[in-house]
Amino acid sequence: MNAGQSVVPAAKAVDHLLLGTADLDRGIAWVETLTGVRAAIGGSHPGVGTRNALISLGARQYLEIIAPDPAQATYRSRFEVRKLAEPRLITWAAATSDIESLARKLKGGGRQVLGPNDGSRARPDGAVLKWRTLDVGGGVAAARVDLLPFFIQWSADSVHPSQDSPTGCTLVSFDITHPDPPAVVAALRELGIEAPVKSGSEVRIIATVDTPRGRVQLT
Repeated sequence: MNAGQSVVPAAKAVDHLLLGTADLDRGIAWVETLTGVRAAIGGSHPGVGTRNALISLGARQYLEIIAPDPAQATYRSRFEVRKLAEPRLITWAAATSDIESLARKLKGGGRQVLGPNDGSRARPDGAVLKWRTLDVGGGVAAARVDLLPFFIQWSADSVHPSQDSPTGCTLVSFDITHPDPPAVVAALRELGIEAPVKSGSEVRIIATVDTPRGRVQLT
C-alpha cells in the first residue's frame, strides 16, 4: 500500500501471514500435512526470541510460521506463541512501497504509530534480509489475534521471501470474524484496507489457500 492510493482489498494488500506455533518443527509438520508443502527454514530474529519457516503464497506473498527460538534466552516478541496448543494465524503484514510517507499520513490523521523501524535476519545461506516496519494501534486486537496489520517495506537489495520459498500454494481470499464488524471495517479503512468482516464471537483471521491438497483454510 502507498500513502496516497485508494482502499486496497486485504487479500491484495497482504505481504505475509503470521502463523504462530509453540514449536517450529511441529508447526512445519502441521502445515505440510494440511497443504502438502513443506516450509523451508527462514532464520532467527535476533533479540526477539523467535525463528521462522516460510512458504510462498504466490507473487510477493508468503506464509511465515513463527515460533520461539530455543537458542535465544530472552523472548521479547509482542506475540505470545509459546503456549499455543495448535498453530493459528496471529496477525498479518501489509506491503507498502513508501513507508515514510505512509507513517506521515497516518500520524497526520491522528493515528498513533510505532516506527518505521529497521529489521533484519540472516538466512541459512548467510544472506541478510533487511526491511522496515510500521506498527499501528487500533483497539480491535484480541488476546491471541491482532486483526490490524503492521506494514512492511523490504529493502531493494533483499530478495522477497515469496521468491525463494517452497511453492505450490496461493492465497485466494482473506476474511475476518469479530463481535463488532463495523469497528474493524472502520479501523482497516483508516489504513487504506478493505476486508470482509463477519460477525462472530471468536476473533479470527481466515485465509483461504489453494494447495496441492486442495483448497484449505488457515485460521
